[in-house]
Amino acid sequence: MRGKRELATKSTKGTRIFVLFVLFVATSFLVLLPIRGFPQNQRNQSPFTLRTDTDLVLVNVTVRDKDGNFVRDLKLEDFTLAEDGKPQKLLSLDVENTDALTTSAPPARALLENLNAPTVNQRSALPEETFRNRRLVVLFFDLSSMQPEEVRRAANSAEDYVHKQMNPADLIAVVTLGNTLTVNQDFTSDRDALLTAIQGFNPESGHGLEAGATTDDIADNTDDAFVGDDTEFNIFNADRRLEALKSLAGALGQIEQKKSVLYFASGLQRTGIENQSQLRAATNAAVRANLSIYTVDVRGLQAVPPGGDASKASQFGSGAFSGQSVQRQFDSTFSSQETLVTLAADTGGRAFLDMNDFRPAFMRMIEDTSMYYVLGYRSSNEAKDGRFRKITITLKRRDLKVESRRGYYAAADFQHSTKEDRERIIQEQLASDLPSTDIPVYLSTGYFRVSNFRYFVPVSVVVPGAVIPFTRAGAEDRSTLDVAGFVRDKNQRPFGIIRDTVKLAVDTAQDVKRKNVQYDSGFFLPPGNYVLKVVVRENQTGQVGSFETEVVVPDLKDASVKVSSVVPSSQKQAARPKRDNPLVRNGSELIPSVTHVFSRKQQLYLYFEVYDPASRTDAGSKDKNSIHMLTSAAFYKADTKVYETPIAEATELNARDRRASTFELTLPLTELPPGFYTCQVNVIDDVAGHFAFPRLALLVR
Repeated sequence: MRGKRELATKSTKGTRIFVLFVLFVATSFLVLLPIRGFPQNQRNQSPFTLRTDTDLVLVNVTVRDKDGNFVRDLKLEDFTLAEDGKPQKLLSLDVENTDALTTSAPPARALLENLNAPTVNQRSALPEETFRNRRLVVLFFDLSSMQPEEVRRAANSAEDYVHKQMNPADLIAVVTLGNTLTVNQDFTSDRDALLTAIQGFNPESGHGLEAGATTDDIADNTDDAFVGDDTEFNIFNADRRLEALKSLAGALGQIEQKKSVLYFASGLQRTGIENQSQLRAATNAAVRANLSIYTVDVRGLQAVPPGGDASKASQFGSGAFSGQSVQRQFDSTFSSQETLVTLAADTGGRAFLDMNDFRPAFMRMIEDTSMYYVLGYRSSNEAKDGRFRKITITLKRRDLKVESRRGYYAAADFQHSTKEDRERIIQEQLASDLPSTDIPVYLSTGYFRVSNFRYFVPVSVVVPGAVIPFTRAGAEDRSTLDVAGFVRDKNQRPFGIIRDTVKLAVDTAQDVKRKNVQYDSGFFLPPGNYVLKVVVRENQTGQVGSFETEVVVPDLKDASVKVSSVVPSSQKQAARPKRDNPLVRNGSELIPSVTHVFSRKQQLYLYFEVYDPASRTDAGSKDKNSIHMLTSAAFYKADTKVYETPIAEATELNARDRRASTFELTLPLTELPPGFYTCQVNVIDDVAGHFAFPRLALLVR
């Protein structure tokens, strides 16, 4: 034990495991809604009652004739269902018809009032509710991604729906995602209450945005200007939104009828495969909860002028004339719409893009939930392997059209797997194109030159302590994590592997629940482009998380100022000196921040190195190590500089074996108001007259 910042450490073959005092990004970005339970439905209008069963698979089916009309008179024997090509025995058929209700009745009590209760045991039990022939709709407004004009359009369309299209069968809830996930209005059939909730964040209503709601005030830059690296923030923001959808699906999972979410967003920007695992988790949760997501791109039909629209400054360079500027804008738009389309298609909903009239989204949702069948069966495949099961439904009448979900993922049972099976799961996950997100995993890398053709690439892997289960053994809580990974070049040639089992032992697991577990390792690589993938599995329930990213190790030999990556940190750890690891200096190791999220109570360290700076020889001196380097760190909000550190000066190489001058800039974060910053590190080689300005994004809580 070492103070309050470290609970446990493990050193193995150059790697270390830390339990960090730094709060995980979930406390700043992700809004995790606890899953609450719902009672079994009571249905007095039909002899058949649906029951929640872990082995019972429920499938929504809509049947139409050749004219597009609903077919309402089918029986159980009219359906045939196959799973992965094998016929299944249908056990139940229920009919949901929202058109049958002619009078509205609000729920006996709020359904989402305890959605944010800290534990299941602290949530009061819900009364028995009847949801038969009800249309359950959640209007989900992602305010964190919208501009005020887009919020206005989305809110107006929702108000129009409540005024003109809402019918007696509808129970509607209003949810917004700003700084937090907020239930603005619980499920109700009261039009006035719904309108009041929507007008609360509609700028046109005069109320303005509610506290906690935010809009992105940073316009996209479509030219070639260099900006701060916000890749990590795109990852976490996308994961935050997908996690909110996943949590909402879990909260509604025990209501057996079909639920619909109309998700209003200004696109959903992902950074490639990094968010793919979280997308899959959100999709699986929605499918299991019988929840369909109808995504609406509130940006509407967009014009893409070559020089950019009036929301941005005029473009410079040749991009506006060569077509590159327009192509970049198109690529950005398509990328942000791809996730919306995937979410809708995989959950049985629809995506509505490039349209200024959002009424078709409401009309399609109403049409899909007006009349449908619910088929129930138990799969003949008892293997709990977690694999995708494809569902195929056919009818005796070949002239009818069937609409249903494509399938589901089976449950996985870790405790009954053998040692070989567990290793196979890790190897399969390493080889999989789509990572898993049973547990959140994030990582960061950097690069430091060791020699002209050899670089040290530190790798930091973070898992939130809240997702790690512990068992009590004697006076300690214990848990183990399996960590595996590889780094390969573009030709799939291996350049390094990680394979380790980390044992955690702490006095009380509650200390870890509020913190991060960070695993640090590293590789020695030549300059080039690589793919790094890391898989982490906790060995109580077998949940797996993974993260894959590209790693670029630049060749600095032709750079005018040879600067390493800039590593931000708020914590140091006592460590033995390690050869060729620049992060271990003077008996302490700098712990990189993966999330770039800091508290004002912390100290910020910015570490970087400059290689082969120009030397000078004063009169009568021939010391080739005599240099003159100047550096500082400036913090910007938009175009305004908020703070700059004092200038640090170096007149000699302090890492002569690597021909490097090392810098560690220190800043008490009390100097910075809370907010999002672009940090620009100014590096000036005064002898050569060259300079560099690496940038990174960070958030101060």
